[in-house]
Amino acid sequence: MSGHRIEAAGLGKSYGSVRALAGIDLEVEPGEFLVLLGPSGSGKSTLLRTLAGVERPDAGTLKIAGRTVEDAGTHLPPERRDLGMVFQDYALWPHLTVAQNVGFALRRSRLPRTEAAARTAEALGSVGLAEHAGRYPSDLSGGQQQRVALARAIVSRPGLLLFDEPLSNLDADLRERLRLEISRVTRLCGATAVYITHDQSEAFALADRIGVLDHGRLVQLDRPEEVYRNPATAFVARFTGCAGELPVQVAGTDGQRATVRIGSIALSIRALGTLHPGGTASMIIRPDAAAFTSPTEADAVQAVVTDVAYRGRGYEHAVRTEAGLLTGLHGPTRLERGARVGIRLSPQGCHAHPGACNNGEEPKATTVRFEPEQRVPFPGRQPAL
Repeated sequence: MSGHRIEAAGLGKSYGSVRALAGIDLEVEPGEFLVLLGPSGSGKSTLLRTLAGVERPDAGTLKIAGRTVEDAGTHLPPERRDLGMVFQDYALWPHLTVAQNVGFALRRSRLPRTEAAARTAEALGSVGLAEHAGRYPSDLSGGQQQRVALARAIVSRPGLLLFDEPLSNLDADLRERLRLEISRVTRLCGATAVYITHDQSEAFALADRIGVLDHGRLVQLDRPEEVYRNPATAFVARFTGCAGELPVQVAGTDGQRATVRIGSIALSIRALGTLHPGGTASMIIRPDAAAFTSPTEADAVQAVVTDVAYRGRGYEHAVRTEAGLLTGLHGPTRLERGARVGIRLSPQGCHAHPGACNNGEEPKATTVRFEPEQRVPFPGRQPAL
């Protein structure tokens, strides 16, 4: 099987006054695994349904494998687009067996019965369900039902696979195992894949490239590493992993970088937007850009631990600084609530933008300090940092 190339130009779609797609330009290479990432209402489901042929765009053109499937005078229905789709709710026929559900996708292909049966068995074998061919969906777990849906999507050997948040109804452990299964099977069959999700960890784990959508616009399309290290906008930075935002003073700018001050600490960080020396800005901080250190260290932001949670490989902490709250900070040892700590910030994981902090308040440059009456006593021995 060879994957289809996707070419979209100026795709637009409105529902009344709501602009679901605002001029989407997109190219997906054959065999590529593209993940569309965004919150509810960002347009990712509408874009996927447009690729599938379930929705017809108001504007723009769409080509799949070099053939125009959408433009002002053309609309090819889903069954003529050579694609398979895996749905969030499995969409299995309850009165058909597993094998019948999978083989249903071959009914239009007019294959000889023996070949159709062989393909069905092959598809079920690829997802580890060969021994369940005679069972009904109600006899299977949620993960097994989703595997049936995956086998049904690949049984006709389409050039394009579409995934509509297929893991969102599963528990955390099952999500991880089925994610690996989807990645393995999709890349094994060679089809182009477009997968939508609102889960950033899922997107980073699966994608060759990630497209981030915001209010119907494709605001960034790049490799996972680039989306994380060099977000195009403050929205992308927040949505792909943010411990919090702190107000800073802009000391100077140099192209795409800015020198900002938080109290007496100066950092040279990436600028998202136009910043003006002497003005204020908001600094978005990645969770891995904040490391615990001694509260007496000169270049550390002083903070107090407000919460702690065990995460297996270590502990995640929430801390309060005078400038704001930071969450999801990892540490190998447990820091108790009320402990005084220092936070050392890595410039590589910090991004400044001219807007307000995500608490909705206007950013104000602040000297980070704690007055004596604000200090929270630590009960017992200060933990090692």
